[in-house]
Amino acid sequence: MALVAVLLAATAHATWNLFAKKAAGARHFVWLYSVGSTVLYLPVIVWICIQHLPHFEGRHYLALAATSVLHLGYSLSLQAGYRTSDLSLVYPIARGFGPSLSFTAAVLLLGERPTVLSAVGLLLIVAGILLVAGLTREPHRAPRKGIFFGLLTGMFIAAYTINDGWAVKVLAISPFIVDFTGNSLRILLLTPMAWRDRERVVREMREHAGSAAVVSVLGPMGYILVLFAMRVAPISHIAPARELATLAGAYMGSKLLRERTTPERVIGAVCIVVGVVSLSFAR
Repeated sequence: MALVAVLLAATAHATWNLFAKKAAGARHFVWLYSVGSTVLYLPVIVWICIQHLPHFEGRHYLALAATSVLHLGYSLSLQAGYRTSDLSLVYPIARGFGPSLSFTAAVLLLGERPTVLSAVGLLLIVAGILLVAGLTREPHRAPRKGIFFGLLTGMFIAAYTINDGWAVKVLAISPFIVDFTGNSLRILLLTPMAWRDRERVVREMREHAGSAAVVSVLGPMGYILVLFAMRVAPISHIAPARELATLAGAYMGSKLLRERTTPERVIGAVCIVVGVVSLSFAR
């Protein structure tokens, strides 16, 4: 069940990232899809609160505050990367670097044991990132902004993966509440900026309504599936397995967005996928 959930999540994730890239020029796109997600999933949160009456202590609020801040940083850095570089560059770097850090943190902080297969997987991911970024052939020509935002996004991915895994696995917080909290804080922090620039918001809403709707639905859905999988499987396996979307993202950038794809970038994406599969199935 965990593997099926992760595969569905990977498909949803690659798809909504394609639409996020298409709307990369929209300054308030993160605010738009956060509002859409909050409105869409609010009935589910109300039902959970009525049926289960969750009782939160200080550590629960700490976990929810942390996920809110980390997901905000993730969303903003990802969109900044898409504004400055290709989907087929930023996406594989972010999705490869994130699980590498997540795996390392799960081993060091949560006591999960590494194996030879997991070590090989980690090395493949690192090699894949170097190839995708173009650092193996002409380092001086590598798109530095795209690499920077890809790595920064990966750092946020690793941080929120560990925090949210703790929230749903140890603290037993509903995955719906974890994701909904992040969306709510994004709205709270980004609304003043959107209000000051409301004419542009209205214009972007007309231009990117379809893309915002897709991200509003698939963004939370994909991550909630991952959080449910984390409840029944080790985080060091789930975090890498969800990055199977890397190859799909690289393909979409190449074929659907007509981005320039070098042989090194293709080989790098394949290395990342093989690496995350190795981490996922390592025992």
